[in-house]
Amino acid sequence: MADQTHVLFVEDDDVIREATQLALERDGFAVTAMPDGLSGLAAFRADRPDIALLDVMVPGLDGVSLCRRIRDESTVPVIMLSARADSIDVVLGLEAGADDYVTKPFDGAVLVARIRAVLRRFGHAGGSAQAGDAASAVAGGTLAFGDLYIDTDGMEVRRAGQPVALTPTEMRLLLEFSSAPGSVLSRDKLLERVWEYGWGGDTRVVDVHVQRLRQKIGQDRIETVRGFGYKLKA
Repeated sequence: MADQTHVLFVEDDDVIREATQLALERDGFAVTAMPDGLSGLAAFRADRPDIALLDVMVPGLDGVSLCRRIRDESTVPVIMLSARADSIDVVLGLEAGADDYVTKPFDGAVLVARIRAVLRRFGHAGGSAQAGDAASAVAGGTLAFGDLYIDTDGMEVRRAGQPVALTPTEMRLLLEFSSAPGSVLSRDKLLERVWEYGWGGDTRVVDVHVQRLRQKIGQDRIETVRGFGYKLKA
């Protein structure tokens, strides 16, 4: 398992759990599959996975609560699985710290693609080439916006001298903004650059992550440009 990407998969439907586990294993992943949230949490703590796939509606400890517990202990990437694209559970999962979500029923190839996209963000938190190139050219890899300092080499953020803990997705989002301060970035462009969606995705993912980022770096640091997107105040 050490040479494979380890996936924790929490799903209470036996058929979905077994079929998805087999599909992921055929694609080279090592999978620990659990039927409920409490056993999923125990498995997470016993053998920290590389990524967690959590169904929203699982017994014992629901997926949103499990995501929140995981996020309290780790920045490991999390993908939520929801049976309804318009469910409030999607937003709740993202607010709890999930990096992305996939709607059921899902195509196995789509799920694998989303897993790999999230893992790329986790393994290369420096973001897209555009963001990394622009940031590294400034003052030895350190950017300053008021009391906010971004070390693009060490992947560290400080606000008023205090460290700010960001998930890899939040870090990549911040780097996209900091690569073009004062410029408006549309939700679709952020989906493409940060989440690597090559097609129109759900912009709620962007909105929730921007709100989470604001809570950490300052509510007024990222400005909403109504009808267009967001920009980082220079």
